[in-house]
This record gives sequence, C-alpha cells and structure tokens, in this order.
Amino acid sequence: MGAQEERSGDRQRFDVADAAPLLLDARGVVTSWTRGAERLLGRPASEVVGTGVAGLLVPTDAARVPELAQRCLHDDGWAGLLTARRGDGGQVPVMARVTPAVEPGGADRWLVLLSDLRGAPGWDMSRTVLETMLTRSPVGIAVVDTELRFVWSNPALTRFGGGPPGQRLGRRLAEVQPGVDVDGIEAQMRRVLATGEPVIGYEHVGRLRSAPHRETAHVLSFTRLEDERGCPTGVYYTVVDVTERHRARQRLALLDRAGERIGRTLDIEGTAQELSDVAVPDFADLVTVDLLEWVLRGAEPVPVPPGEPAAPVLRRAGQRSVDPDGAPGGTAPGSGDDGDDGVSDDGCGDVVEAASVEVGTEVGYLDGSPPLHTLASGRAWRRERLDPAATEWASRAPGGHAATFRELGLHSAMVVPIRARGVTLGVTTFFRRGRQDPFDAGDLHLAGDLVSRAAVCVDNARRYTRERNAALALQRSLLPRRLPEQDAVEVTACYRPADELTGLGGDWYDLIPLSGARVALVVGEVPGHGIDASAAMGRLRTAVRTLAALDLPPDEVLAHLDDLVGTAAQQEGVRPDPAGDSYGDSMRAVGSGCVYVVYDPVDGRCAMAAAGHPAPAVVRPDGGVGFVELPQGPPLGAGGPPFESVELTLAAGSTLVLHTDGLLADGEGEDGGAGRERLRAALERTTGSFDSRCGAVIDALIPAHPHDDVALLMARTRLLGADQVADWELASDPAIVAVARKAAARQLTAWDLEELAFTTELVVSELVTNAMRHAAGPIRLRLIRDRALICEVSDGGATAPHLRHPRTTDEGGRGLLLVSQFTQRWGTRFSPEGKVIWAEQSLSGPPD
Repeated sequence: MGAQEERSGDRQRFDVADAAPLLLDARGVVTSWTRGAERLLGRPASEVVGTGVAGLLVPTDAARVPELAQRCLHDDGWAGLLTARRGDGGQVPVMARVTPAVEPGGADRWLVLLSDLRGAPGWDMSRTVLETMLTRSPVGIAVVDTELRFVWSNPALTRFGGGPPGQRLGRRLAEVQPGVDVDGIEAQMRRVLATGEPVIGYEHVGRLRSAPHRETAHVLSFTRLEDERGCPTGVYYTVVDVTERHRARQRLALLDRAGERIGRTLDIEGTAQELSDVAVPDFADLVTVDLLEWVLRGAEPVPVPPGEPAAPVLRRAGQRSVDPDGAPGGTAPGSGDDGDDGVSDDGCGDVVEAASVEVGTEVGYLDGSPPLHTLASGRAWRRERLDPAATEWASRAPGGHAATFRELGLHSAMVVPIRARGVTLGVTTFFRRGRQDPFDAGDLHLAGDLVSRAAVCVDNARRYTRERNAALALQRSLLPRRLPEQDAVEVTACYRPADELTGLGGDWYDLIPLSGARVALVVGEVPGHGIDASAAMGRLRTAVRTLAALDLPPDEVLAHLDDLVGTAAQQEGVRPDPAGDSYGDSMRAVGSGCVYVVYDPVDGRCAMAAAGHPAPAVVRPDGGVGFVELPQGPPLGAGGPPFESVELTLAAGSTLVLHTDGLLADGEGEDGGAGRERLRAALERTTGSFDSRCGAVIDALIPAHPHDDVALLMARTRLLGADQVADWELASDPAIVAVARKAAARQLTAWDLEELAFTTELVVSELVTNAMRHAAGPIRLRLIRDRALICEVSDGGATAPHLRHPRTTDEGGRGLLLVSQFTQRWGTRFSPEGKVIWAEQSLSGPPD
C-alpha cells in the first residue's frame, strides 16, 4: 500500500516501549533483531538477520525501498506507513520511523522503530502537526472549561467576532459576543458537559458583532473533553458559517409559500393582497401592489395612439406592513447609490407617497418617479440605501405633510414590474424599515420570481373577471331587470344559480302583460349550467314572449314552443353526446321544462299548462297551502302526448308559487313528494313582507351551495273592482252603434275620463261596426279601467281583422287604421266562443 509520510522536521521522540526496534546497515540488511520485532512479525532472529529489509515488506512497498533509502540519506531520516509480511503469511500495517544510528566503529547504521497499527485510529501525529491543522483550519474552533470560559481558540474564530484568541482567554461568550443568543448556546454546552453526548448541527441565526448590519446563520457542534480518568474538563466546539445556505433555504421557503397562498381565488384584488401578505414580514417590512385601472376592470390593454403621452391610472390593489396599526402606502426609493445589478437607475431623488392608501384608491405618481419608470420600461428598480431626507414622489393634496424616509424609518426599497404574457399590469414596491440589511441583488432576483408567480395569477384573475363580466352581462340581458308594473298581481322573484363563480344558469322567470289587464307568469329551466345554458334559456324566453303576444291559451303556447325547440334541433343537426354533454343551444333547449300561467284579474280565472315542470303551489288567503293538479306534459322537444291546460278561479289575495325543480331537491335524492312537503312547510311558516318571502323560502329549502339552479316567482292575485269594469250585450243592428257610443261616453263621465270620450267613441264605433259586418253571433262591448282604458268588442267570428292602407279613392277600410293611430296598442285574441278585438289608451300619458 502507499505510504503516508512525515517530514523529519516534524518528528517527535519515540517511546521504545510502544515500538519494536531493529537495526539496518547502510545496504538495508538487518543486523539486529529484537524480541519485540519477533512478536510483531512472527519471525525469529535466525530467519531475519542477514537478509534485506525489503524481504519483510509486501511487494509494492518492497519496490519503494531504494527510493526510501535515498530520502533517508537526504532528509536524515524518514517516517511513514508500510505493510509488513508476517512469518505465517499474514500482513500487518506498521508505522515505520527510520533514524540514523552511529556505532563506535563509525559505520552507518539505521535504527528502525515499528509500531503496530492494527486497531489503531490512525497516524499518531505530533503536536506540531495537530497545531498546524487547528490553526490553519477555516472552521472556527474553540475550547471552554467547565465554567464555559475560553481556554483556547483558533484564528478562524476571529471571523465570527469577539476579537483574536488572546482577547478571549478567561472570558465567557456573553462578554465577547453581546447580543447573541448566549443562553441557547451555553445551554447546549452544559448539556454536553452533563451527559457526555455530543451535539451536532445546532443552528444559530442572529447578528454578530463582526456583522451588525447583516443577519447571519451558523452551525455549531459541541463535544465534551475528558481527562484520563473520564472526568469532564471542558467543551470543544466548532463553528461553520452557513448564512448563504440559510438565506437560500429562506428564499425557497418563501417561493414555496407563494405557490401555496397566491392565486387561491380568481379575485384580482385578493390575489394582489396575497402577494403582499406572503412577502411580509419574512422578506420585506412594507409591500404595496398597484395595478393599472383596466386590469382591475378585467379589460384588455388600451392601446395608446402614437405621439400621445401615456397617462396610466394606477390603483392600490394590495398592501401589507409589519406595523399592526396599518402601513404607510406605496413609498419607494429615492436617491442614493445602488449596486451594479443590471437594473435600471434613473437617478431620481424623489420618493413615493408615504401616507396610508386604501385599497381601490387611485395612486398618482409624479412623472419620472421609479414606479412610472418601471411601469413604462418593464425593468426593476432597486436602491440599497435611501436618502433619509427625501420626501414623497407621489402627488398629494395641497397643504399635506410630505413625510421623509427618516420619519417613516424606511431605508431600502425595490420596485418590480408585474408582467404577464408580455404585458405590464402594474408595479410592486418592497421596503425595509425594521431590519438593517438592505436589499441586495439576490433579493431583487427573489422579488422578481415572487412577482412573476403572482403576475400570472393576477392576469388569470383579470381574464376570468372579463369573462365573468361578459357572462353576467349576458345573464342580466336575458333575465328581466325588473318585472313590468301592472295591477293584476303583486310579484316578487328570486334567482340563485348553482355556479357561484359565473352566476350563470339555465333557470328563468318572466311576467308578461297581456290584453284585457291579464298577465302571463312563466318559469322555466334549461338542463345544465353556465353560459351555454344561459344562451339556450335566452332563446326560449324570447320565444315565449313572442308567442305570448299572440294571446294564445297556455297549452297552445307550449305546443308552439315544443315545435320550435324540436325543429331547431333537427335543422342544426345536433345530437346528444354519449358522455352526457350536448352541442349547441338548441340541443341544450331539448328537454327543457316550462310552466305557463295566464291570470285574469277581472274574474280571478287562471289557466295554466306545464311541459316537464313542477306544478305551481297556491297559498290561500287564510295561509293554507295546496298544489295545483296539473297534467304533466313532456319536456320541450322530447315529443309525446299533447299538452293540457287546467283552469281554476283564485280568490283575491291568493299567492301563486311558480318554481323550478331545484327548489324541491336537497341534493340527497329525495322524491318529489318529500320536496313538496318541505315547500309546503316553508310557505306556511314564512312571514314578513311579501318582497322578503321569496328569499326566505329559498334560504329555508336549499343549502348555501345549491346543487341545481333555482328560480322562484311568487304572485299574489288581485281582483279589479266592479266599478272598474263595464260591459254591454249588443244586438246585431246597425242602429246599436250609436247606442254603444253613448253608453261608452256615459261610463267615461262616471270614471272622470271625459278627455278620452272622442277617441273612445271612435274606437267603439269602428270595432262594433266591424263586428256586425264581418262576424256572427252575439256582440259584447266591455270597458276596463286599469292602468289603461281598455275597450274590447267580442263576437262569435273566427277570423281576425287586418289593418289595411286604403287608397285615396277607396270609400272604406280606414277603421282599424284610425284605431291604431289613436290608441296606444290594439290586437285580437281568440277564445272558445270566438274572438275579441281590443284597444288600449294610456291613462298615465304617453310612454317615455
């Protein structure tokens, strides 16, 4: 094996009792063999004396003998490790020390001392070697006695503070390093002294006297020292600076927390606040996040025309300070030198506003200030040391106090752009005021990583806000913003989507005024959720309003609606997806449910029909609750038997409750009967104002996060008074036209509506005349005073009159043209007995 060697100048005196001596002549021949050598190598003197020393070594070491002989002559000796061969064929590692021995005869002789290294820890180094290792070691090493006072330390420990080794002698750690966590370190020393168990890897973080402006981290290890009797004599400990590793670990931990905590929601301001919360207090003492206004609105970047100066509007989106009473708002760096870190340095000596700024408030920065410079250039800005006397760089109200950095305690700052997908969204400003170490280049890179992660989340939230605003605008355009004013029913409605993020769903409700003071009440639902369901719902609602304008019975309205849905789906060639999804709004509409109700306040009659939809509930004036026995037609577009209508008469003060099936389901698969009973109980115990009952019923029946969209429409019925309706049976006689005009005029006088007499007489004359000329059966005239004056003429005919534009030479055909010009609206509706032609005159003036 290769020899480990010691130079002759480092030799120590050898204890003969621990070594086996032998003598060699100048040629390397053994001339003297001792019993110690015989015991060590298992060879008698008769076998060894007179042979060369090379024969005692393994071949690799035997080949080195000539070289070692030359070194002995040159260096006056040699020491090192060799492997000798025993007489039994075994091998033994030995420490060989060769020194010259001069005999009286004057011939050169060499004394060789062999030490057995079997079971030994290693080379028995001299004191000089050990001292060289300790004094030149880059690791701080010290020895304290049982009173924890320094008795020895190496020069490397000076780098950790406390002065040179001579100044430490006899002093304790608290005396040489005031401010350090002495209690924790000395507790470890006492533990080692008491137990004898070493402590490895004890980490200490703090500020040392040698580096008061920088937080440092060290790893210490402690070992007990003992005398030959095993009694403790002190503690030997080492110190290693691991500050960079500690800071790297802190930065990784910060980025890990940022990944967990930033972007947990799709709220722009919430994400900006999360960025501030993550960075304080571990990285900075004050953080402000300012975003461009269009970002907070969820809009797209606004292009600036060439040649026009940009006037960005920044708003505070998030801020956090170590001060529990609130933070100064966006301060930022002023004058001073910053390092050569590759970031921009505009040389600006001004500073940002330091007054507290509320989230959502506009922040006006001065031209050329670091935030605006960073916003325009997209490059970060850093100042290691701020000018203590510098004041604000943001505009402030006249007379306001401009706080300096000295007053705020801020001394170091960075401004980092918030950029995502190549667009700058705002700026984030970091400050330090409580800690002493300024921001360095590594901190700037960490801030860039931190803000980059947040920037993607902010942009995702912005894009989501844009899409959600568009979806909500669609939803608001599809659902009625407010229900029309009318006197037939008192209404309240409530809509709660299952998709809380978008607020979109396929359920809908509507109230449609009809002729004759009647109203149509509609509630429906489209399968699915989200924007596709909302679009399909919008198409259905538009179709229902169009069909309602024809004044058709409920079953015919649903029949036409069913044809529209089925035909549209066939024409678009859509089909259900095998996975359960569907394609196209028309396909979404297939399987929709709807209930259509027509209520007449003149006599309280109510007609309704349903297509795959729950039947309405009725709350009687006395508070009792029942459900209409309504035949269930097939869902829209699904095909099946024809729809059927039912009619019933409702007392004044009754409440019709129309709802989607989401109100009856609790998410646990209960049947419709159980859902009805829960609805009955909720309606019976709901009190308070009528407007509040709708929301109270939904709150009582569905969870906070519903499994399905819910729409609820409650309509409390009213009846027109007998003094609001007048009707006459008319004979089929041309002379009766004049009688009808006079009867209408007298009624208008009784109602104090004489100003409408001329128009009403004209309408009555034309409609009655048309009925006598073109229809058969009894003729009936009815006047209704509601929000409008309604004139109705009914007959037994099945054909509707048509508006014509007569030529100048025509002698007739101008009746309905005059009616359309003098009234607000007119039309025709059919009944089992015939038809009704009606016209309305507003009692509240012309519409806006």
